[in-house]
Amino acid sequence: MMTKVHPSAAACCATGEDVGRNGFGASVLTVWRKSLLFSCRGFTVFDAEGSLVFRVDTYGSGSTGEVVLMDAAGKPLLTLRRKKLSLGEKWLVYDGEDAVNPLCSVKKHVSLLHSRALAHVTPCRRGGGGAHGYEVEGSYTRRSCAVYDRRRRRVAEIREKEPVVGVAFGGDVFRLVVQSDLDTRLAMAIVIALDYMFR
Repeated sequence: MMTKVHPSAAACCATGEDVGRNGFGASVLTVWRKSLLFSCRGFTVFDAEGSLVFRVDTYGSGSTGEVVLMDAAGKPLLTLRRKKLSLGEKWLVYDGEDAVNPLCSVKKHVSLLHSRALAHVTPCRRGGGGAHGYEVEGSYTRRSCAVYDRRRRRVAEIREKEPVVGVAFGGDVFRLVVQSDLDTRLAMAIVIALDYMFR
């Protein structure tokens, strides 16, 4: 029998994770680094009630330069494309399946100096990636990182999922807590980019 990976509403309420910083509430998502389709790599994302909200199904080795974030029904929401010949790894995020006029870019932080920064999210046009962009800090491989806006407000956080009845989930199942200031689709796009950058 497969272990239940999504959170229950009761568990989220008990920890206060469904209460946003500004009182409007936060979205608590459980991210599973596994596609529901056989022979595919990807992600399966549940909300606090255990309903499927996002999915990513990537065929082949997963080394593709294009990844599509879909809703539960398979409708494309955002498409991430790796930008070729860029200094440092960079992904462009497009609306739906568009191939022109990206919403924003997610670029891996490159520096010889020690820094907590992992990546930078920069808008490519109005309404894409926030007015002034975001910075991601922490450790994705340890599932302990956060997304900050220009005012240094934490708008999203990736954290380990707590064990259930002694069952540890490991790094393939984790929490994504998104404040109302950030679109959950963009937050998930950032997770996808980080996964390819630091896998």
